[in-house]
Amino acid sequence: MKRKWIVISFCLLGAACSRTKPEAAQEKEAKESSGFITMEEVAQKNVGLQVSAVKITQLSEYLQVTGTVQPVDSRVGQVRSLARGRLQDVLARIGDRVSQGQELARIDNLEAGELTAQLASARAELQRLRVLLTLQAKQVERNRKLSEIGAAPAKDYEQSRAEYQALEENTRAQEGIISGLGTRLRRFGGPDTDPNTPVITAITAPFAGIVIKAFASPGGVVESGTELFTVADLSRVWVQAEVYEKDIGSVQVGQSAIIHVDTYPGEPFSGKVTYISDVLDPQTRTAKIRCEVPNSKVLLKLDMFASVQLPTTFRRQALTAPVGAIQQLDGKTVVFVRSGATRFETREIQVGKTVNGQVEILSGLREGEPVATVGAFHLKSIVAGKELEEE
Repeated sequence: MKRKWIVISFCLLGAACSRTKPEAAQEKEAKESSGFITMEEVAQKNVGLQVSAVKITQLSEYLQVTGTVQPVDSRVGQVRSLARGRLQDVLARIGDRVSQGQELARIDNLEAGELTAQLASARAELQRLRVLLTLQAKQVERNRKLSEIGAAPAKDYEQSRAEYQALEENTRAQEGIISGLGTRLRRFGGPDTDPNTPVITAITAPFAGIVIKAFASPGGVVESGTELFTVADLSRVWVQAEVYEKDIGSVQVGQSAIIHVDTYPGEPFSGKVTYISDVLDPQTRTAKIRCEVPNSKVLLKLDMFASVQLPTTFRRQALTAPVGAIQQLDGKTVVFVRSGATRFETREIQVGKTVNGQVEILSGLREGEPVATVGAFHLKSIVAGKELEEE
């Protein structure tokens, strides 16, 4: 009986040893393959996997803010009526591109009509004064001769001479009035001869630009100084943005700026900072800045949203990888380094600044090592799936 129990014990021990050896081998094999992933080339193609080499690049950090496109104040003109009148024709609409001197509207100039009548009356008065002046000149000469022969007192001669001088002054004053009325009429573009001819005054653009406002409609009566149109020259525009208080020190008047708009994603615009506000918005703790941007093709439209990149003082050479290569796994920052056509190594790294889509690599990689960029998330998913299976 005793011998029987000894035999059973050896059998159980042998069975235990036979199970332990394969399990230990599997554990060793799992440890050797940990940190490596296999993805077949067909699968890589399906997920669009791309690999690029880690390289040393020049990192230049930019401060990025958002803003809107606005007209330059000095390039905006308000077109107003010079006189009271009735709008006869309206030739321009909002959005029209106009050239300097182009007619925007025509008005029947009621004020010019009144001026024409005043001018005709002033000319008649001038003619009357000239007739009186001629007659008075003859009277002065007659009194002078009578005074010389003693036939009339000298005071008559002096009095007639004073009257002649007064008429002469009145004549010159009347000529000045006529000249002023004629100048005003010529400013309105009307004739200065026939008071019965209606005066049509053209409202013209002060410079080449775009009509951004219009308040004129045919038949409307306008007063002198009434705003009819607003014309903006958009060959140069402002991009107005706001910079947070902590970033104001990174911005200086005169520094360059790079402008991006969604309408033209691959076409940056170059500008220059021309203004930084001295007053902060107490609610947002931001300061307004203006960047002046050349816009000769008028690609930038008013009120467009824009992204403004302002270069900072941060510049240095660094080992970098594309931001798409960087993944977070179990609280660690990792990349997937290609070690074969279908084999990738999970590598823990330390990173620094991220600038323009490039991440600074402080440790864990060497220059030239190929890392997965596009599709790296799929490799991360494979690792995470294996860990779940093991659990």
